[in-house]
Parts: sequence; structure tokens; C-alpha cells
Amino acid sequence: MHLTRTFFVNQLIELAIAEDLPSGDVTSEAIFGSHDQANARLLAKDDLVVCGLPLIPWILERFEGAARFEPHVEDGEACHAGRTLGVLSGSVLTLLGAERTILNFLQHLSGVATASRRISQLAGGGIRVVDTRKTLPGWRQLQKYAVAVGGCGNHRFSLSSGVLIKDNHVDACGSIAEAVSRVRGAVPHGLRVEVEVRDEREAAEAVAAGADLLLLDNMTPETIRRICDAHRGKVGFEISGGVHAGNVGDYLGLGADLVSMGALTHSVNAVDISMKIQVTR
Repeated sequence: MHLTRTFFVNQLIELAIAEDLPSGDVTSEAIFGSHDQANARLLAKDDLVVCGLPLIPWILERFEGAARFEPHVEDGEACHAGRTLGVLSGSVLTLLGAERTILNFLQHLSGVATASRRISQLAGGGIRVVDTRKTLPGWRQLQKYAVAVGGCGNHRFSLSSGVLIKDNHVDACGSIAEAVSRVRGAVPHGLRVEVEVRDEREAAEAVAAGADLLLLDNMTPETIRRICDAHRGKVGFEISGGVHAGNVGDYLGLGADLVSMGALTHSVNAVDISMKIQVTR
């Protein structure tokens, strides 16, 4: 997956730099001058799947002193602790000023990619694992990029990019059949309609109403298997709710097409990456 430099990415970079250096780097500027040069290594201190390297040149160019980045690995590469991810060189003031911004992006995105790789391997091809919209505000593009880098898939990017009739839609509308009917009458022909269902009765109602995909919400593996067996060939099936690394194996082989996991983005731990600087003058 290619990382595109969009408005949201640029805004995140600008915000990160503005909040970290609102009036410059008083410590570094007191010690070094504009002509001082340095090299720096980005070092993995955990076993990880690296993600976010394309952001580094975009961050560096926001600083006055020239600096460049030479990657030693690529996004998506599994790296053991101790691996050098890349080398930066140029103005020491730029490297020191950009250090925390660079590391914050890399540590978080590599954490998402690492968790996604683990889940993908646990699923083992038995089911497609996708993310959700449970992302940090402003970070959706980057977090979903990291999920894809790790080997899982992306669900819809926004409320504008797909139809998903959820429980609140149904409860406010009155019935699944009515909600599906209204959607079919309003959205472009051929757009897939997904309906969240909470039990076997609602699953049958959604199928009868013409749903294309059922979102099986917070159901036991046994219930999921019964629904998939009852409606196979009529609709697709997505499992959602309560699935994580510790139990994803319980949801394999039930007949579902995919499982969506908010934990891929909202509950990951950042990995440990450091920057080691050596002034060259």
C-alpha cells in the first residue's frame, strides 16, 4: 500500500511540530549553531514491523536546516531489536528538533503494523481480518495504512464510503426491512448494503429484506455458524465485536468472510524505537 501525502497527513505533521517547538528548541539552540552537522541512527529496540518511514522526509523539510534520510529497510519489513532502520544526516538543530516528532509517528504506526501482522498470522488465511473506524481523530489514513502494511485489510474509511445499517439506524427507523428499503431507494444502484444484526431472527429479516452482507455483532461462534449455514450463498458474513488476538482462532472455519477488529487501531501499544545522534561538525 502506498502512503499518499494528503491534507490530513500534512496537518498532522504541522500540528506535531507546532506543539513540540512553539518557540524553537531552546536547549539545542543554546548548544549548537546553524552550521553544526550530525548523523543519527534510527534503532529498533523491539522486534517490530516497521511503518511510517515515508513520513520522515516530509517532517525534515519543515525545518530550516537541511537534513536527509536514508532508509535501510522498507515499510512492512519485520525487524529484530537492534536493527538500524535508517540513517539521518544534516543540520544537528533539525535532527534534534525533529527527533520526537519522527519517533512519535514511527513508534505508533509500527505498533499498529506489528499488531496487525500478528493477527494476520494468527488468522492464517482462514478469514480476512479488517480494521474499523475506531481510529484516533485525524490519524485514520495513517492508522489504516499501518494496518495494511501489517497484512490486514481496511474496512470503510468513512461514513461516506459505504452503507452499513447499524442497530441505532434500525431502532430509530423501526425495523430492518424499513431501513433497507429506505437505503435502496436513496443510494446508487449496485452499492452493497451491509446490515448489523444481533441475533438469528434479525439475520433472517435482513436476508429477506435484501441485504448483501450481514454484520454479526457480538455473537458466539456457535450462533455465527448457525447463521452462516442457514444463509450461505445468499449474503456475505462479517464477524464483529469481542474478537482479539487471544480468541481469533475460535472464529475460523465458521463460514464468515471477514472479521473486523477495532483493536487493530484503538488498543495497540507503541513499539520502542530510538534515535542516536553523533555530531560531526
